[in-house]
Amino acid sequence: MKNIVILGAGESGVGAALLAQQNRHHVFVSDRGGIAEKYKRELESHGIAYEEGQHTRDRILQADEVIKSPGIPDHVPLIKELVGKGIPVIAEIEYAARYQQSKVMGITGSNGKTTTTRLAFHLLQTAGFDVEMGGNVGKSFARCLTEAHRAYYVLELSSFQLDGIVDFRPDIGMILNISPDHLDRYDYKMENYIRSKFRITMNQRPDDVFLYQAENEHIAAFLPEHDIQAEALPLLRAALTENSFTAGGHHFDLRPTKLRGEHNAFNALFATTAALRWGAAPEAIQRGLETFTPVPHRMEVVGTYQGVEYINDSKATNVDAVYYALDAMPKGVVWIAGGQDKGNDYEPLLPLVREKVRAMVALGIDNTKLKATFGNLVDTFVEARSAEEAVEQAAGLAKNGEKVLLSPACASFDLFKNYEQRGELFKAAVRQLK
Repeated sequence: MKNIVILGAGESGVGAALLAQQNRHHVFVSDRGGIAEKYKRELESHGIAYEEGQHTRDRILQADEVIKSPGIPDHVPLIKELVGKGIPVIAEIEYAARYQQSKVMGITGSNGKTTTTRLAFHLLQTAGFDVEMGGNVGKSFARCLTEAHRAYYVLELSSFQLDGIVDFRPDIGMILNISPDHLDRYDYKMENYIRSKFRITMNQRPDDVFLYQAENEHIAAFLPEHDIQAEALPLLRAALTENSFTAGGHHFDLRPTKLRGEHNAFNALFATTAALRWGAAPEAIQRGLETFTPVPHRMEVVGTYQGVEYINDSKATNVDAVYYALDAMPKGVVWIAGGQDKGNDYEPLLPLVREKVRAMVALGIDNTKLKATFGNLVDTFVEARSAEEAVEQAAGLAKNGEKVLLSPACASFDLFKNYEQRGELFKAAVRQLK
């Protein structure tokens, strides 16, 4: 019986614990922070030992193998000590992959991962496939396998998750795009972040498929220097028109759908191309496109009050995502941005801000960098320390016919638990407007 230690008791950690127990391993879960009540109840109901508020070093070092949360960096002392002692440290995705014989689609990128994952899952489900969705969205891959074994899995994969893989191999892998993000995790070196994303294809074989956005500068620069074994399939902007796209020789209409903007057209192109490669019928894919509901917190229209439209784009946690959001806006935007900076380079946003943003509300504890960058580009620059205050400030600044856009470009962790909480509090504050 293998001794498995799991570091971190979030969704991926608890899912891994359940799968390890199901496969008759001895399991111990350790979380240096607090464990959410729902996860504690789950661990207790399955008789899985755990600790919170500390890492008991001696017990952890007895592990035959450690599965760590994606949120724990490789450079923390405990991880270095484990690796130094020859104890394997892997990701939950890597562990789960040992126990499945299904077809797997892995989706990564700086922006659009969640939308593309949900859309690919929905298209396959609409086409009648025995499919489940997991990874960095919804349920962990490990939890999925404890519940049922599907013929197909669609997984959203972050760079943090990919950092912990060894043999994991998706039948279809894709990189939607790469732009600066999480550079604080990667020693502020873009090449480290790019290399992390490309791990999605490192174990692929010639009969696998690798989809990528060919015109993305970071992808285009990386590819010539690296040998990709899979069938590499570049996706091009030329496949898109204003309200449609072409994939696999078939034409798909976006006019009857809720997918708006070039970024969503690209997401649809990736999801559709992958679904076609697995044999989904074009007619079923078109039905799926028309019945898909976009994810919350990504260009989500909350409502219109006194002639001002409020848009929740809380999931835009990097510069590239904000670029897409501002690019889709008309002139006259009150932009709410800010949070925990991740080493952002705001230079690409400057022309759009000059053209479209009239006023800015900086929502964060430290807004120094935002003020230095954008303060002189907008008519008005104010600061807020809560979602409610930000909405009140924006409502006072916005004029009839304008838009208030929450598109932070930053992580949420200075004032909020996550981007979802930030978005929900923004929506609640908007609904309180009279």
